[in-house]
Amino acid sequence: MVFTFLSPDTPWRVHGRFPAAVPYRREPPGVRGPTGAGGVRCWQDGGVRARPVSMSSLTEELADRIAAAPRDSWVRVAVDGAPAARPGELADALAGPLRLRGREVLRVSAWDFLRPASLRFEHGRTDPDAFYEDWLDAGGLTREVLAPLDPGGSGKVLPSLWNTATDRATRAPYVTLPPGAVLLLDGALLLGRWLPFELTVHLRLSPGALARRTDPELRWTLPAYERYELEAEPAETADVVVRVDDPRHPAVVVG
Repeated sequence: MVFTFLSPDTPWRVHGRFPAAVPYRREPPGVRGPTGAGGVRCWQDGGVRARPVSMSSLTEELADRIAAAPRDSWVRVAVDGAPAARPGELADALAGPLRLRGREVLRVSAWDFLRPASLRFEHGRTDPDAFYEDWLDAGGLTREVLAPLDPGGSGKVLPSLWNTATDRATRAPYVTLPPGAVLLLDGALLLGRWLPFELTVHLRLSPGALARRTDPELRWTLPAYERYELEAEPAETADVVVRVDDPRHPAVVVG
């Protein structure tokens, strides 16, 4: 498998669901590889080359790439990953650097666009297939957040839709974003749903790291993430893949 850190000029694409791939297997221990472009040292793990970065450097690189997008249209960015990968923290960290680069930013979490409990728990509270297929209100997320930021859209976005604690609508007010503004959306299992983004970032955990770092009360979700790897292939379809087995030492996968 070849994973690529695409150039800033790569056009956006809708990330759809793909047929199941070959069974996922854990990579063998990594070995140091040759230096990459610009003399940057990369390491290689089971044929996958990755470039170590600090989290601050990763944030600045992503902010530069996002800010380089045309300013006459909106930029929709997805930061995808299991809760153990902390996608919300990276999305939060991007907001400040983007504002310093002259971009207005709206932070939205996919966890505020879940379906009502009666639909999420129709097959029980710990059904991994329901978690994968039924929890996210992808239609509501598209209608209220992503579609208004299509070219020629209204720019009128609903920051949150459903409060899972109260199981009621949040009744949040709409926000109108000017052209050139950036939407930073974090969440899990976002790819493979035909959601339109200009940039997708996938925070990848190996199966072992995912199991170790997942809260014991959420371990029932692990089969959903295994299925996600097979069906959506996020490490191949995301524009940027970052390995975060050790959150202190992320590494950008390079082609």
